[in-house]
Amino acid sequence: MIDKELIQQNRTITQNLPAERLEAVAGWGGANSGMAYLYRPSTVAQLREVFQWAAQNNRSVGLRGGGNSYGDAAMNDESMLLDLTRMNRILDWDPENGRLQVQPGVTLNRVWEYVIEDGWWVPVATGTAKITVGGGAAMNVHGKNAWKIGTFGDHIYEFDLMLPSGEIKTCSREQNSDLFHAAIGGLGMVGCFTSLTLHLKRIYSGLLHVEALIKPNLSGTMQWFEDHLHNSDYLVGWLDAFSKGKRLGRSELHRGIYLKPGEDPNPQQTLRLETQRVPPEIMGFFPRSALWRFQRPFWNNVGMRFVNIAKFYAARLRDGSTYREPHAHFHFLLDSLDWKKPFGPGGLIQYQPFIPAENAEAAFTQILQLCQQRGLPNFLTVMKRHRPDPFWLTHGLDGYSLAMDFRITRRNRERMVSLARELDEIVLAANGRFYLAKDSTLRPEVTRAYLGDETFSKFLALKQKVDPQNMMQTNLWRRLFTSP
Repeated sequence: MIDKELIQQNRTITQNLPAERLEAVAGWGGANSGMAYLYRPSTVAQLREVFQWAAQNNRSVGLRGGGNSYGDAAMNDESMLLDLTRMNRILDWDPENGRLQVQPGVTLNRVWEYVIEDGWWVPVATGTAKITVGGGAAMNVHGKNAWKIGTFGDHIYEFDLMLPSGEIKTCSREQNSDLFHAAIGGLGMVGCFTSLTLHLKRIYSGLLHVEALIKPNLSGTMQWFEDHLHNSDYLVGWLDAFSKGKRLGRSELHRGIYLKPGEDPNPQQTLRLETQRVPPEIMGFFPRSALWRFQRPFWNNVGMRFVNIAKFYAARLRDGSTYREPHAHFHFLLDSLDWKKPFGPGGLIQYQPFIPAENAEAAFTQILQLCQQRGLPNFLTVMKRHRPDPFWLTHGLDGYSLAMDFRITRRNRERMVSLARELDEIVLAANGRFYLAKDSTLRPEVTRAYLGDETFSKFLALKQKVDPQNMMQTNLWRRLFTSP
């Protein structure tokens, strides 16, 4: 049913937004925060009502899914923000062919829990299962298998998109193709998904075959990736950002491989939900949710140097080991921890550059060394391999990414912004790209430089066509797509 209170507000309010809807909103990393007027539609009709009212009263509208973008991609300060988590119905499921149709507020966690016992898995799994499908499509997220099967958008069959006018367009690679390739990865700036149809991954076991090992430096790490691109399903590396000299970029690496039919003697059991869920306790008694209290004293440059050393030497004890692990454990272990709290009240930002394979080692060497020289080493560094994709505002390329988490404090915020600008120049010189789902620091001139004038202008022209009032906006949009 349509929210009568919402409709009445839309009919009676002329200019002022209702004060009771004003709420504090932050990026996932906690380093960006503001206030916005939150609306929570649960139906397509309610969504259209909000769009109509915003158009009539010249208000901007931003979209928010699970709120897992690190920076300001899901913020719209002092204006309207649509929280889509109530649009969370699974609309259709075809277990024979792996086709799933959902509303945009359905989470990745809901998807895998719904389909795994039928022998299917999400083809692209981010580091958290808390993202929504709509958010994953709007930011075109990637996983640990990006070099092999691409990004989230590569597995979307079609979607329905509500334009700011209230009109709904069905989009696919064949129908409304420009809108399809602009909306996926389009930051929610050309409309709002009302339904999305995904093609999922067939699996024959609830377990992955996992290999764990270490490499002594960045060169060895990247060579290992290249050697295993052809015979792996997932590849991911953690790098010690504090190591120097010949040990720069030393790493712990994990390789995941799907089990083939018949390799799991008991797939009916391993595909069950209870096998997949990460236990809430460590060693059966210590709550994972309380671990941050013990981490907090080490979340500084000195403490994290020792944490990284300890992590690397602990990994040495497992070097070369193989084991079988549930899919959800392999992908979503950090969901059972409160990863943000150890960073403190200033939060964290993540800087994630993407560098072509032929330039990656030199660029990453410069990046890691510069962070150390500026006294701002990143506390967690994750490497992945990627491939290009056809979406307009893409981060995808044939190369590597480094996802780097930096703690933000009152004393280092300005230095961190300055460091990010230096890092931008290294990335641009290496013909690199950036990931806007994580960004907090880019400038419009950098965005235009990596996207290219043609793509930048093409996207703006399409947005002008479908959103002539420029109604769809967020903090990130205003920061990056306005003139410097």
